[in-house]
Amino acid sequence: MSSLSWDVRKARIAVLVVAAIAFVSKVALAASTRGPADVRFFWGFARAIARTDPVRVYAEPLPWLPVYNHPPLASWMLLGMEWLAQHGVPWRPLIRFPACLADLITVLLVFEIVRRRARLRTAVACALGAALCPVLVATSGYHGNTDSVAVMFAFAAAYLLTDRRMPRAAGVAAALCVSVKIVPVVAVPLLFVAALRAGRPVLLRFTAGFSAVFLVIWGPVLATVPGALKANVLEYAGGNFSFWGIIRFARWAGVPEPYVALARGDGHFLIVAAIMAAGAWLAWRRPADTPVAVAVSLGLLLALSTASGVQYLAWPAAGLFVIGLWQGMAYGVVVGGVTASVYSGQRPVHWTDTEMAFGALGWAVLVVCVATGVHRLLGGAEPPGPVPAVDIAKPRTETRPAPSAT
Repeated sequence: MSSLSWDVRKARIAVLVVAAIAFVSKVALAASTRGPADVRFFWGFARAIARTDPVRVYAEPLPWLPVYNHPPLASWMLLGMEWLAQHGVPWRPLIRFPACLADLITVLLVFEIVRRRARLRTAVACALGAALCPVLVATSGYHGNTDSVAVMFAFAAAYLLTDRRMPRAAGVAAALCVSVKIVPVVAVPLLFVAALRAGRPVLLRFTAGFSAVFLVIWGPVLATVPGALKANVLEYAGGNFSFWGIIRFARWAGVPEPYVALARGDGHFLIVAAIMAAGAWLAWRRPADTPVAVAVSLGLLLALSTASGVQYLAWPAAGLFVIGLWQGMAYGVVVGGVTASVYSGQRPVHWTDTEMAFGALGWAVLVVCVATGVHRLLGGAEPPGPVPAVDIAKPRTETRPAPSAT
């Protein structure tokens, strides 16, 4: 065993230890706090799914509950959790457990992705930054929801496709990410483009993995209640809150409300389509940096989002560490302060003027960080293909992956 290989093993162990400590801390936070209203809403959703089934729940009237806007895999997850709750597992930590566990896995993915593209110490620093990111501590440990789970699957897909050359598994992960929450749909086209750039056999295997899982999870709902699924999930535009992002800026600027309503309605589909196109273009130019393109796409989605749920702030938090250490740290500190302040007051939908001002600063930081990611993807020579498959126990010594042979 080479000394460098041993260094990687030690680094991986250190990252795993810190990530595990962060995971336990988040679970402890979940167990000791009531959490936001979403904790109660998810219990209502879980009971409704148990009374009906995970397929027909979209067409069921749910009085006293918000719109059930979660994809089908989340329905099956809630059904399992409801069974556990009925057998004595406390609901409050249970509903937040998946997000906490997803963060742990994402930290390991950040380490593995970055170490193939930068120095080992940089990879360790980025992974530790992701593990201790205040935004993720607050959104996963206190709020919960499924945002972190979807993000984890998105980066797993990029890692498996680009760095491990496992296209079928990558396709499965890509289907799972949009089956938990629709948000990572912006990353799916770029994953297909990266698979295409790797060659027809890779594209076919990726498509096979994606299609098989997608049909199993989405097929029954599409065949049974397609209209309800479309209205509740695909056309969901978020709540009416505007304490973050471009809608907040529009209202500060006095933009007439009909234009704001247009942006929040059909306009947000155009925004999502533009982000998809940008991500696909970046993946076509730099297929070896597909994980970075995923990070950029998730950051762009939050920056241009017409909705402003506090838990949405988790979308780019880990991915910014894939772009760079200072990017993840800057976003984590500024936006983490906002999330901590909002959640400590137990008023996630009522921000003070000060919190909105710091939120605006966090939005500006996010835009700068995403811009650096775009610059990284556009700079330098274009590699001809993805990162070659490597033995994960044997580290790469280059700061950039060597191009694959053609």
